[in-house]
Amino acid sequence: MTTESSSHYNHLEDMSVSDLLANINQEDKGVAIAVEKVIPKIEALVKVIGEKMRLGGRLFYIGAGTSGRLGILDASEIPPTYGMPQGKVIGLIAGGDTAIREAVENAEDDWAQAWKDLQKHSISQNDVLIGIAASGRTPYVIGGVREAKKNGIVTSCITCNDGSELGASVDYPIEVVVGPEFVTGSTRMKAGTAQKLVLNMISTASMILLGRVKGNKMVDMQLTNHKLVHRGVKMIMDELSVDEKKAESLLKKFGNVRQAIDSQK
Repeated sequence: MTTESSSHYNHLEDMSVSDLLANINQEDKGVAIAVEKVIPKIEALVKVIGEKMRLGGRLFYIGAGTSGRLGILDASEIPPTYGMPQGKVIGLIAGGDTAIREAVENAEDDWAQAWKDLQKHSISQNDVLIGIAASGRTPYVIGGVREAKKNGIVTSCITCNDGSELGASVDYPIEVVVGPEFVTGSTRMKAGTAQKLVLNMISTASMILLGRVKGNKMVDMQLTNHKLVHRGVKMIMDELSVDEKKAESLLKKFGNVRQAIDSQK
């Protein structure tokens, strides 16, 4: 398990702050290269997600600790960014919502709990489930994907060990091997970064496939603050070649960038 391998560095406590930061950065430089190697596997998964979601399916993430929090982060950003209804992308973490902010003892060691959590959301064969675990051996995650697969649900995983137990349990394994962490075993670092990069790719590409981007703009975003309203006005100005006053008027009338633009074409 490379995620548990000893760091390439030693006597960290004796390093200067400058050396600590430079060495962490040096380790981080290899993460994107590791992700690049698994792009074909990510591509296959994204195509399936697009197909399922076009037919009304949902995307689920399950994980524990940092991995679970990353899934929840990605899921929570989909409605405001792309205007998707709540509940189309769902992140679940071992230990429940309490575990988002603080560790819940032994929560990740329960083989059966993830499936119970998923059943509360009536997961079905229309949906896709991605298990996230840096080690690839988290019982909560493995138990969940195995049970889902038994029930005919498309399963995938994001892990950072090659040939992992989790990878062997799913239809679409994504194993991003980033090597030992700067602080031995601290998988919130390179492994967490790799998982975040892959989640960005999966959700962004899926939303684009579903038509939630026009050109390169988030035209379905929710206008929940002044910054986003200003961004929406700027999008309309650029797309329709109108002045700020006209763009503001259109956005106020339609309450949505896409509808405002489409109304003038």
